Amino acid sequence: MSETHQARLAAPLMNTDEGRIPPSVLLLTAAVAVIGCNSLVLSPIAPEVARSFSVSVPMVMSGTGAFGFGTAASALLLARYIDRVGAWRMLRMAFGLFALGLAASALSSGVAVLVAGQFCAGVAAGVALPAIYASATAIAPPGRETKTVGIVLTGWTLSMVAGVSLSAVLADWLHWRAVYGAVFLLSMGALAILFFSSHQDTQSREPAPSPMAALAIPGVPPLLLACGAFMTAFYGVYGYLGDHLHEALGLPLSANGMVTLVYGLGFGGAALLDGFEHRLPNRFSLSLAFAAVCVVYLLLAVGSGSYGAVLALTFFWGLANHFGLNLLIVRLTARNPAKRGSIMGLNSAVTYLAAFVGSLGFGPLYAAFGFSILNVIAAALMVVSALAAAK
Repeated sequence: MSETHQARLAAPLMNTDEGRIPPSVLLLTAAVAVIGCNSLVLSPIAPEVARSFSVSVPMVMSGTGAFGFGTAASALLLARYIDRVGAWRMLRMAFGLFALGLAASALSSGVAVLVAGQFCAGVAAGVALPAIYASATAIAPPGRETKTVGIVLTGWTLSMVAGVSLSAVLADWLHWRAVYGAVFLLSMGALAILFFSSHQDTQSREPAPSPMAALAIPGVPPLLLACGAFMTAFYGVYGYLGDHLHEALGLPLSANGMVTLVYGLGFGGAALLDGFEHRLPNRFSLSLAFAAVCVVYLLLAVGSGSYGAVLALTFFWGLANHFGLNLLIVRLTARNPAKRGSIMGLNSAVTYLAAFVGSLGFGPLYAAFGFSILNVIAAALMVVSALAAAK
């Protein structure tokens, strides 16, 4: 994608001087944060929800599975229409559905309604996230795509810090329904701003491609392979880190919140290192980022017996993951700017399928061999990611 073409694509959407990142990036960042909050809040409040409905915690956590399944299915089947309809228009519609799912979750009379509400929210997220990433690269000033996407990705940091830290407190002080009520209000605020914003879409005149059409774009399949291995490693290790701290190290559950907070600080802190990735060879920058994540996993395999070591390594884990995810999105969207939505839809589908595979596949290994082996396997997956990204 040439700078001339990119500038022409971005010009109608920018309300700021050339070279400056537009303020609308903050709106996209907030949208990511709201979606991230919903994806994270159920875990810390699950025991309270289970008592409220007189069901088991695993049954309540099926809501998270429904959210992930809805996100993956939507990203695969519906995100292809983003380029045809327009990213900003699709984002408005998605947030309307997202707010509806949150309202159903907050007012649910039983676990089945909660699961249905989370599935609805997942369908919306599967369209919203690709639309957000596509919009971020479209409005980025020429040459500042990585920085722009990096700012948008800090929305995940906000959700990690605020969502995990405050949801349990809010549930203790008021009620678990207040947690979903708060996220609902945030989603309605984002929806209102989206409707009153003046962004105009760049719409593709081509028919909406089939869900797998983006696989024919040169360079996309190996990057999606890299994404799948990257995310499987992350969700496989992160999913069992909390239990390792509680069962193996004998730490209270509050220690899990501190780990999430430190990870979020590392993930968000990467945004302060503006331009660092440009000092690396362009072809190998993504592979080097994945290699750094690989090193973190190997160190975690050795140092997982010390809480202090886990905290320190978790910070660098978040830092390296931010660079990897940032560069991955920029590389994917640059493959074919006219099909950003379809490409990001496949990326989101792969991400949430990897979350399912990582959580499910690493479980028996953790039960049989402990936490360290998960990090060794994750390191091997990062080698796959690094090699695939180098193609």
